[in-house]
Amino acid sequence: MSTGRPGQQAPVSSAEGVAADELKQFIERIERLAEEADAIKQDISEVFSELKGRGFDVKAVRAILKIRKQDHSERQEQEAILELYCQALGMAV
Repeated sequence: MSTGRPGQQAPVSSAEGVAADELKQFIERIERLAEEADAIKQDISEVFSELKGRGFDVKAVRAILKIRKQDHSERQEQEAILELYCQALGMAV
């Protein structure tokens, strides 16, 4: 479907145009990725259940995962601030 002007595409609202097909492809792609993400979340949950069953502390493991995602310098800065605050409160670190 053409708008009559060279170089312009049919409006997105056109139910029969290429834009509708392209939109449908994007939607289906997102749906497939969402299904894959759900499956991965379930796999992660199962690993945490196994970890807990083996006696590991899940909360501590989650903290370690969070720390490992951080940049080294960012982690050092946070550790220094935490240590400073603990010292200010008279807490041994």
